[in-house]
Amino acid sequence: MSELTQRPAEAASAAARSPRSLPPTLYVSDVAGSTVTPIATATNTPGQPIQVGQAPGSIVITPDGRTAYVVNTTHPYDRTGTMTPIATATNTPGPPIEVGNGPMAIAITPDGETAYVANSGYGDPSDTVTPIATATNTPGPPIQVGSTPWALAITPDGQAVYVVNSHSGTVTLIATATHTPGPPIQVGEGPRAIAITPDGKTAYVANWKPGTVAERSGQASHR
Repeated sequence: MSELTQRPAEAASAAARSPRSLPPTLYVSDVAGSTVTPIATATNTPGQPIQVGQAPGSIVITPDGRTAYVVNTTHPYDRTGTMTPIATATNTPGPPIEVGNGPMAIAITPDGETAYVANSGYGDPSDTVTPIATATNTPGPPIQVGSTPWALAITPDGQAVYVVNSHSGTVTLIATATHTPGPPIQVGEGPRAIAITPDGKTAYVANWKPGTVAERSGQASHR
């Protein structure tokens, strides 16, 4: 494993929207209202709010643009959080999918077949990642990672998931073929975000303290 270097951190943000092959739509979660609002980007016109679970947070859209997934964080002491699928053609929510406690982030493999949800809440079943088969929206067994998984990213080849564990100060690699976690990779204090270069060779982790970015060079994949 290569060494980690530290550089000054910069803020980053992201938005979820459907691919260009579909009408351009932005989806915004409303924590207080327990809804997701679709916005037509051509006119910046909001549509009817979509009712989802309690305290919706992160949103991602499948590569084919047909489904938006939103995690519902619920109360941090609730034992089970959920994720709601939304059909983008009609903006209709599907049945909630049970995941772990306090779901914080979600990522989908490049082939669109599996979604991974980072569960960062207190108590069981937390400190896990839940894999979900998008064809049936069926969750698999939770994968144990470090303390308070906060963010995750998937390599461009779809072979590995990098999970940022905020309280552990580590990153866990999960092999997508077997859902097996690897040994933790030490980064800075309080890591909160991660990004992987398009060639899959380098991952960057933003650390809350002391305001740095940890870089892992080499092939960003679980072998």
